[in-house]
Amino acid sequence: MIATRYDPVELRRFCEEVFVSLGMPREDAEVTADSLVRANLEGTDSHGISRLVIYARRMQEGRISARPEIGVERSGSVLRVDGGNSLGQVASYRALEAAIPVARETGIVGVAVRNSNHFGTAAYYCQMACREGMALIATTNSPPGIAPWGGKKAYFGTNPIAFGFPTRREPPVIVDMSSSVVARGRIILAATEGQTIPEGWAIDEEGVETTDAAAALKGAVLPLGGAKGYALAMAVEIMSGVLSGAAFGPRVNNLYKDHDPPANVGHSFILLDVARWMPLDNYYTRMEQFLEEVKAIPRAREVEEVFYPGERRYLTYLKRAKEGVALPVAVREELDLLAAECGVPFPSPVGMS
Repeated sequence: MIATRYDPVELRRFCEEVFVSLGMPREDAEVTADSLVRANLEGTDSHGISRLVIYARRMQEGRISARPEIGVERSGSVLRVDGGNSLGQVASYRALEAAIPVARETGIVGVAVRNSNHFGTAAYYCQMACREGMALIATTNSPPGIAPWGGKKAYFGTNPIAFGFPTRREPPVIVDMSSSVVARGRIILAATEGQTIPEGWAIDEEGVETTDAAAALKGAVLPLGGAKGYALAMAVEIMSGVLSGAAFGPRVNNLYKDHDPPANVGHSFILLDVARWMPLDNYYTRMEQFLEEVKAIPRAREVEEVFYPGERRYLTYLKRAKEGVALPVAVREELDLLAAECGVPFPSPVGMS
């Protein structure tokens, strides 16, 4: 499949200007644009700039607020955040901005966000925490995508959970995984591009495994590790939806369904100030020893290097930052139409892939 490569700086500028044209404050537009293009740079294209069109459509319709009133209430080491029906990136970024000084004060803070929307990659918030010398556990629910184990109708979202741990020099340790075999966004992207999906990813409406992306979107994504993934999806649903006061299960509305009410997605964050748990130099020394030992494990046949979670993400980031971000034809055509609507020029390509 032929794809055209674009300068990530120009893609970020394009996203930002589109959001501003839709009424978003510049600061919120910068954060959301950075989140989308960062996902592309790190190889998570399903959560990248391909999402811009649906975000824009829902903002134009008023289903997502361009200028939200975000409320933050504190009770000890707990922050309760009303996202004001903002984009999830905006609600999450502001929630963590409020949480960081509380974590420095208390050592740990729990954050529950309600009345939000899709927040992009959970890794983005882990990286934000790591830059502050903090560790983070992040979860979010999403529209139904996983059936309860043994069922054929989706109830839980694909419900990612992520962990971020800072390092002194190396890329931070970032564990970002959905409760499903694969993020539903990858199936959406496959359906958009008219591609099939691998076996073992999803079932159709009758509960039969399928490689048809469109049929999979009508059915359910399979949970990671069978019943274990189902249990993980349930735990994330409770953390992100039930405890936050957001919607849960089938009450989480789908961004991709026309005429649905606001999504009311929920997120949860647990932020730890590492320096309150042990001296920071001690922590970094222990982490360095830990990662060195992991990478020094004897390699299996034909394996060139043992990577830790987040390392390949970072290497992909460096490669794409240099070579450009490749966009498939279908995604590029959608963005061209949006560019014309918003009066924002789309960047010129820098190469082909």
